[in-house]
Order: sequence, then structure tokens, then C-alpha cells
Amino acid sequence: MKKVILIVFAVFTALPMLAWGPEGHRIIAQVAYNYMSKKAIKNVDKVLGTHGMVYWSTWADEIRSDTVYPNSYDWHFQDLEAGMSDSEVAAVMTDYPAEGGNLYRALDSLYLLLQKDKNNRDVLRFVVHLSGDRYCPMHQGHISDKGGNTIKLKWFGTQTNLHRVWDEDLIRFRGYSVSEYAQLLIDMYGDERKAIEQASPEELLVRTYHITDEIYAYQQTWNGNVYNYVYRWKEPMERQLYTAGVRLAMVLNELYK
Repeated sequence: MKKVILIVFAVFTALPMLAWGPEGHRIIAQVAYNYMSKKAIKNVDKVLGTHGMVYWSTWADEIRSDTVYPNSYDWHFQDLEAGMSDSEVAAVMTDYPAEGGNLYRALDSLYLLLQKDKNNRDVLRFVVHLSGDRYCPMHQGHISDKGGNTIKLKWFGTQTNLHRVWDEDLIRFRGYSVSEYAQLLIDMYGDERKAIEQASPEELLVRTYHITDEIYAYQQTWNGNVYNYVYRWKEPMERQLYTAGVRLAMVLNELYK
């Protein structure tokens, strides 16, 4: 099975591109766990251990430099060109770009592998992780700036970049534990669950791309005040986390029905 995954992809990039940070992925997994059916929970726990999908949700980041899956590095993102139309963005789901990452190609292949072997622990851990990455706006950032990695800014006096702000800094600013944040998202955005479940993958990708465009536009006029940044982007960031959790639950409920 490992050989199959390694053969499918052969692209490697040297630029560090982390996904949602550890907290983000655990929050997404916890939201999903809360929405999973009893049967799905039983089967996923059998493969990953009790609450294992939360504990193992960061594994795919941790092994990106490992020789076992050396080509998994660019599975975590699909940077896109600026100024794409909605139809061009939607086409990314099936007409995979030749550059900018392999997130959607990887997920489609991993879903198929997991359908064939529902007890494959590594594939399941990849699916849990990458299903979260697809809703991080800067994982569909611009190819020209490596998904925001080359856009430098200061976060409370510390030098960072736009990509990292969205992966980690915005989430950590809130100071919640994983379980607290997951429950907050469920409480605050739970009334949006049905609409998220009914949306098509293409619709959600286009929605994420629009958020990404807004982030870039805001960056041009931002005055550097971090509190202003948090105030502007807290809810969009939280909705993306919540959306990722809802959609991950859908994938696992369908797979283990």
C-alpha cells in the first residue's frame, strides 16, 4: 500500500509549508469526532485508538521529512494563480494544476485507497490531516508568493509570514484548549452545519479561494495592528475550521457506514 502512494506522486519542494498548526488539526478532528456516527467512531477508534484521530491528526506534518513518505511534502497544499474565475477554481477539483502542490490529487487518491482498505492506518491518518488542509485559505494561496510564505509581517513584534499567521498564530491567539475551541465552534457555528454538508466540494473550494483573495487585499491596507487583524479574521478562520470538521465527519461517516 505504501508503494502505491509513493508511486502516485513524485513532486517535492524545499520550502517549508506547514498546514494548520497542531492546534488547528486537533480542533478539526475533535469537531469531526463529535459529529461522527457511533459506527464510524467505533471503526476509526479500532484503527487509530480511542480518540486517535485527534491525537494522530498532526502525524502527516511530523513525517514529511521521513524517508517512508518522501513525496508527501506537497500533498498539503494547492497554491493557485491570482485572479482565477470561479469556474477555473472549481475545475481544480478534477483538472489538477501541474504546479503549486498536490492537495486535491492526493486526497482523491487517498480516498480511493482507504475505500479499498479501511484498516490502513497511515492512509487514514493522511485523510484526517489533509481533509483539514483543504480548508486553510493559505493552502490555496498564490503560487507567486508560495502560499504567503514570502510575505513577511510582524506578529506582536515577532517576525513571521502570512502563511504561518493563518496556520498557527490566529488560532493560538485565542488561548483555548483543543476541546474548548472545538466546543466553541460547535456552539457558535452549529446552525451552519446543514448548509456546509449540502454544499458541493467545488462550492467550498471557491468559497475558500474568495477568502484567500480577501486576505491578500486586506494585507495591502493593513496598518500592522495585530488586534485589528484578529478582529477582522477571527470569524472567517473559525468558520473554516468548523467547515473542515463537518466535512471530515461526512467523509468518515460515509466510509464507515
